[in-house]
Amino acid sequence: MIRDNLFKCGTVVLVVIASYGCGVEARLPVSAGIGPRPTLLPPNEGLIPTTHVVTAKGWSAGEKPAAVEGTTVAAFAGGLDHPRWLYVLPNGDVLVAETNAPPRPEDNKGIKGWFTKLLMKKAGGAVPSANRITLLRDADGDGVAEARSVFLAGLNSPFGMAMSGGVLYVANSDAVVRFPYTEGQTQITAHAVKVVDLPAGPLNHHWTKNVIANAEGTRLYVAIGSNSNVAENGMDKEEGRAAIWEVDAISGSNRVFASGLRNPVGLAWVPESGALWTAVNERDELGPDLVPDYMTAVKDGGFYGWPYSYFGQNVDSRVKPRRPDLVAKAISPDYALGPHTASLGLAYSTGTTLPERFSTGMFVGQHGSWNRKPRSGYKVIFVPFSGGRPSGDPIDVLTGFVRKNGDAMGRPVGVAIDKSGALLVADDVGNTVWRVSSARGGKN
Repeated sequence: MIRDNLFKCGTVVLVVIASYGCGVEARLPVSAGIGPRPTLLPPNEGLIPTTHVVTAKGWSAGEKPAAVEGTTVAAFAGGLDHPRWLYVLPNGDVLVAETNAPPRPEDNKGIKGWFTKLLMKKAGGAVPSANRITLLRDADGDGVAEARSVFLAGLNSPFGMAMSGGVLYVANSDAVVRFPYTEGQTQITAHAVKVVDLPAGPLNHHWTKNVIANAEGTRLYVAIGSNSNVAENGMDKEEGRAAIWEVDAISGSNRVFASGLRNPVGLAWVPESGALWTAVNERDELGPDLVPDYMTAVKDGGFYGWPYSYFGQNVDSRVKPRRPDLVAKAISPDYALGPHTASLGLAYSTGTTLPERFSTGMFVGQHGSWNRKPRSGYKVIFVPFSGGRPSGDPIDVLTGFVRKNGDAMGRPVGVAIDKSGALLVADDVGNTVWRVSSARGGKN
């Protein structure tokens, strides 16, 4: 009995040590895992996964992230409560979802789960959800929101937002709901009308749900993450998940539009091609060099591999039983965004007034890694496009969120283009929405 207890205690100590920055270091630079053909090393599964977690601190007075040459950054609004996602209304008002995970009593159970929660708390991800959407208004156009109001309250871990035809759609963690909207209003008091239930429940591992409407407003596309890392909770817990749904905006009838997407979050239309693009967080615990997160055009009926394979037809041997029939159908994503970067935010550059090199392409908010040494992400990047597809190396747009000692002043999440063409960035550790604008007040 004593020996067993000592063994258990020793295991706990090892896990604690690993939790604060031990494990295998990356063999490749992050850049090797970026682009249409990333380098994929053999999996590196260890007894203890690599963990390298930041310590959430927040910004001190006068501090801010570093903006790319030719631009400047300033706080559009501060003092928020874990701002995660952004939506710009037609009149220029900005909606920000102040939110975090709902209660999930079945998620992260046991010793491993206990330490996961500890790590998330350290990184700033364990705050209770404010469950609201706040409206920010910059009436005088000086780049700072001088007015704010609680636009919607009493929501259930809201995340994605979409507007069409005088209707605001909100993706809660368990359902898409709709509200009537009149341009210029600063608060909605009408009761929510449910459009469609979404997979949720007491596990609800990847809780964020995003929504985007088609141009006609007749269809909604809803991003729903998996209920696990690699189906370790059983495929019965993954029904309807790791997918993007197509939903009739009126009736709520729905179908799976694309599947095998571990955790799709950002959604954006690319006007040159008319294609729907998504940013996807890939799987963990295969080492710091695997697997690259990615963005991709989403094909109707397409299967993208999860959980059986990654980045096309690279088999994940941890998943049993294997499904070679599905692996054979797996589509390779269009563009890798680096391993463990936690690429969440996605916004196409339509309407931007940033310098000319940012005129055509995708802005990506990278929340940052927890299991890579050295760290990856923790910045906003821009991927240039040509003809509706990525056409070059990414450009760092906003950096400086983490000090060399691992203190995180902020972590970028959602990104959006405001009415003036500047880039807005939600920072959920810094509790700020940042605004990146041209240093010359227009394109250059």
